[in-house]
Amino acid sequence: MKFLQLIKNNIPNAITCLNLLSGALACIYAFHSAEFFGTLTGYEVAFIFIGAAAVFDFCDGFAARLLHATSPIGKELDSLSDSISFGLAPAMLVYSMLEVSCPNCPVNFLALLIAVFGALRLARFNTDTTQTTTFVGMPIPANAIFWIGFCAWNYGLASPLPQWAVLIFVVVLSLLMVCPKRMFSLKFKNYSLKDNAFRYLLIVATIVFVLTLGLTGFACAILFYVILSFVTKVKA
Repeated sequence: MKFLQLIKNNIPNAITCLNLLSGALACIYAFHSAEFFGTLTGYEVAFIFIGAAAVFDFCDGFAARLLHATSPIGKELDSLSDSISFGLAPAMLVYSMLEVSCPNCPVNFLALLIAVFGALRLARFNTDTTQTTTFVGMPIPANAIFWIGFCAWNYGLASPLPQWAVLIFVVVLSLLMVCPKRMFSLKFKNYSLKDNAFRYLLIVATIVFVLTLGLTGFACAILFYVILSFVTKVKA
């Protein structure tokens, strides 16, 4: 019985490790962004692994609540995994994208701000007990989702954005993760339209963006989320 209990208690942690593994694989494929793996380019494979990490990130929390297997170790492991999957992985995507247009340019390393500010965002989240139904600053998974859409859009352009323009987005998105602005989350206390109007609006908008724009729609959805959070008064 103790052995079965041990297995049950570690199922959420195992799922979290899959999150971390997916993020690590995304980093590897990001460095091979221009190569083909079957019919997919390296950056597209990286997109898939970041998406898989997001699924595992949702499932580990769901499993922990379902199995009543929450633990301090699980919380710390989750943050460490998110730092890789949603901080370092998108940073590597952007760095590799900048290297394509300007190889060996020192300012390309500014892409690492995404990883640094993502880690700061997670550290703040772990020490702030008020971020249960709302967030202070943009959550790090939203940052990763934005960069999937942005990179897909930029790679698809006949003439990609100049280096300085991409770096402006890097700085702005990094600062958004640590800004003091309170933003709403997609956690539902109930399902009433009155209490969750902006959540439903964001979900519908995301579906529309993705259906009409493909992967680029994810970047548009995150920008829309940021705008909604800034124009509305989000309470703790």
